[in-house]
Amino acid sequence: MDFQEAENRVRELREQIDYHSRRYYDEDAPEIEDDEFDALTRELRELEAAYPQLITPDSYTQRIHGEVSS
Repeated sequence: MDFQEAENRVRELREQIDYHSRRYYDEDAPEIEDDEFDALTRELRELEAAYPQLITPDSYTQRIHGEVSS
């Protein structure tokens, strides 16, 4: 995979992860199994490890997840 392909895939993964994270944590309505979510995050971590220049502060791998519950 070249840099451009990795950059595109990272963008796709972040969108998918953000969507499924919201469904799971904020809406309590998951659409995929935990192992599928874990596979997405694992792939993102692997790509960011291979291409550290793609790591951004808003990446799922760089932030604390979920919100404070009432």
